[in-house]
Amino acid sequence: MSKLKKILKILVFILLFLLVVAYGVIYYFSTPKSTEQLIEDFAEKDTKVFITTKKFQEFDYRVLTFQKKIDTTLPTLVFVHGSIGSASDFKKYLSDKDIQHNANLIAYDRVGYGVFKTGEVKESIEFEKNLLESLINNIDSQKVILVGYSYGGPIVLASNKKYKKIVLLAPAVISKVEPMPWALNLYKWETTRWLMPKAWQAASKEKISHKKDLLHFEGLWNNNPSKIICIHGNNDWIVPYENSTILKEKIAPNKFELITLDGAGHDLVWSNFNEIRDILLQQLN
Repeated sequence: MSKLKKILKILVFILLFLLVVAYGVIYYFSTPKSTEQLIEDFAEKDTKVFITTKKFQEFDYRVLTFQKKIDTTLPTLVFVHGSIGSASDFKKYLSDKDIQHNANLIAYDRVGYGVFKTGEVKESIEFEKNLLESLINNIDSQKVILVGYSYGGPIVLASNKKYKKIVLLAPAVISKVEPMPWALNLYKWETTRWLMPKAWQAASKEKISHKKDLLHFEGLWNNNPSKIICIHGNNDWIVPYENSTILKEKIAPNKFELITLDGAGHDLVWSNFNEIRDILLQQLN
């Protein structure tokens, strides 16, 4: 019996150790990177980044650009990240020399996900859409391509200006297929909420309110005047593929193209970089 107790103690110790390590990894990768860290990260990719702080209403947010001044002869790619996420989610695209050569590049940390007031998200597609439009207000929209990933999908789709293109990456745009994972209870329970990194608390708040918020917009998706390219993996359980198939039914076929990445999950931004990169390059012509 004493031998069995020793084995159980060892197993419990190993389990606790693994949980602590896992929490440490999650906390490290969830913590917004400082401006200095971002500059170093892009320098490793031989890319110079210009980082500024902008204000929308009373909120500060961080903007990454990859040119001192917008070249009006080129299209502009604007990347909008999901939940949980940051501008650096698109680092491989922002560092790609072919993309850099053919377009102006802009990415930004959405309110609540950057270094300013981390966790204090607005839980509003309308707010996010208005911030996005204010950011690019001085750029000719006919030369802008919006790229929205996951929660960023409904943000770019909600903008009713006419853009050169809108590119959706695994967009969370349909309320009835929005999953509500059990892990959200860790945020709902006050006894466990404090254990979650602030960025994860932000993501949880957005996830809980997103299902209801979408109901105000999904009937308007077909009103968007831009041509839309939607890229989605059919093995995505975080934002189900049905989001894009239902969206295809809602939007006129002359405005909408669905590109299915067979076997891809919600990490397609990273796992299917080459395919998405090539599609983005095609949209620049």
